[in-house]
Order: sequence, then C-alpha cells, then structure tokens
Amino acid sequence: MQIELLKTSHTDKKMTFTEQANQIFQQAIRDYHLTDHVDTPIRNPYDRDSIEYQLYLKCWIDTVQWHLEDIIRDPHIDPADALGLKRRIDRSNQDRTDLVEEIDTYFRRLYSDVRPLPDARLNTESPAWAVDRLSILALKIWHMQEQADRTDASEDHVARCRAKLEVLQEQRVDLSTAIDQLLEDIQEGRKYMKVYRQMKMYNDPSTNPVLYKKGK
Repeated sequence: MQIELLKTSHTDKKMTFTEQANQIFQQAIRDYHLTDHVDTPIRNPYDRDSIEYQLYLKCWIDTVQWHLEDIIRDPHIDPADALGLKRRIDRSNQDRTDLVEEIDTYFRRLYSDVRPLPDARLNTESPAWAVDRLSILALKIWHMQEQADRTDASEDHVARCRAKLEVLQEQRVDLSTAIDQLLEDIQEGRKYMKVYRQMKMYNDPSTNPVLYKKGK
C-alpha cells in the first residue's frame, strides 16, 4: 500500500512519501549550488504551512551546514573566523533539531485518528529522524557524485568515489523503503509513534553549568 502524503501535480502516478521527499531534497541541494555560497538567501518555493516547505527547509539547513563544516576544516582559517563559524554551526544544529521535531508533529497530526492494534510495536526512532538521515544521505550522494565526476583527480580517487557512490545510492533505496514501510505500519496501526524531545542541555542557560555559574 502506497502512502500519498504530498501533493502530486506532475503525474497521475501515486508517489510514496520518500519519492517526493527525495525530489524535494534534490531540488534544495540543486538550488543551493546555483550560487554555492553559505550566505545565499533561501527561496523556499512551497507554501509555508505545508510539509513540502518543511522538507525543503530541512535540506537547505543541512546543505548550508555541510559547507560550513567544509570551511571550518581549513587548516589556515583565522581562529576568530573559526569561532564564529562554530557558533553558526551550533545554531544550525539547533535549527535542524527544532525542524525535525516540527516534522514529527506533522506526522503525529496526520495519524492522530489511527487506533494502534493491541500488538502494535514501537519503532527505534521517529519518522522525522529517519527523514533527517535521508536528507543527509541526499547530500552525501550529491557530493560523492561530484568527486566521481572529477577530471582533475587520479583514476584511483575516481574509482573509489564511484564505488562509494554505489553504496550510498543503495543505502538511499533501503532507507527510503524502510521509511515508507514505517509510515504504512503507523497508518495501519501495526506501529505507533512516541516522540521524545531532544532536551539538549548545553543550549539552556539553566542546565549548562558554564552558563548558569556565571550568574553567581
């Protein structure tokens, strides 16, 4: 049974959630690389209240952070610049976590009327955290493809990257299948959602001792 969560405008064929999510991730990554700059303003093409909007934003955040992580690893980077980048990456991680929780809220509302079966089981992770991994995987595939297509690298480098690319592509198929199966199980009551908020302590001035002790 296929689960159609997103609108299908370009085809009559029903698409699974991950088929459409993967298309949106590709779109976000492609849009970023039109300028390939971490300060490029986002132009999310989807309605703000839609799940499509959240998926595009999720992958955009991941894409910008991917490149921030590249920049900060420059061995010649100015220490002050590195500190600024580290703070920016920390904020990005928090934005990413908050957005994953928003996507889980979408799924909880979507399945709010589903009555779990008596023998329903709990999954190891929520749907949105699996989607988070799918977004990161899209970035790995994009950048590994870049490496596999390089003409200025050795044949050995290209061969290794092509082999890794095949594994990543297979992994995306497997993860996509697992996510669609999980959503189908939730929809049919065979599994149920239980979401725990991340409750990160280092960003909270009341739980990070370095922060709350400064106030004494």
